[in-house]
Amino acid sequence: MTVAGDAPPDTTRRASRLTVLAGPTAVGKGTVAAVVRAEHPQVWISVSVTTRPPRPAEIHGRHYWFVSEEEFDRLVAEDRLLEWAVVHLAARYGTPRQPVEEALASGRPALLEIDLQGARQVRTTMPDALFVFLKPPTWEELVRRLVGRGTESAEERGRRLETAREELAAETEFDATVVNTEIHAAAAELVALMENPPTS
Repeated sequence: MTVAGDAPPDTTRRASRLTVLAGPTAVGKGTVAAVVRAEHPQVWISVSVTTRPPRPAEIHGRHYWFVSEEEFDRLVAEDRLLEWAVVHLAARYGTPRQPVEEALASGRPALLEIDLQGARQVRTTMPDALFVFLKPPTWEELVRRLVGRGTESAEERGRRLETAREELAAETEFDATVVNTEIHAAAAELVALMENPPTS
């Protein structure tokens, strides 16, 4: 029985819809996600685990959880990852399952910024998610960004560009596309899609 004047228990809170952001290497997924984190604090953003070493200025627990191969094996064995993949024939990346489920249950808009392989796995496990493809304005701009950041060897850059050509062809698998011409505009467009997703 509810006494007059008493607030009834909150049974209206609904789980939010997961948004998955993916796209080719060097398109700026991480940078767009960082702008969303800074300018749209209402959005919860998953932090991935990876077996690759941190790049300069990357912080453990903020940009990635940097783990050993053995730790990653344990997470896989215990089914604690929503998705995982070997990226660029090198390091493994994955999304911790529990934080995602908790964020969605709390009703916060939740964002995964992951690679194409991971997005396809999430499509299987969480088909109701919104899948957004981030693409460069041109192929030449993608090459410029990859070379310009200077974090990979020439051999690794070549491997990433080969992968990027294949990844760009996957755009049709996604529900919406954001062209990353300018970082802040792309972040704002992504958040707008999260708040008002396209209808199929």
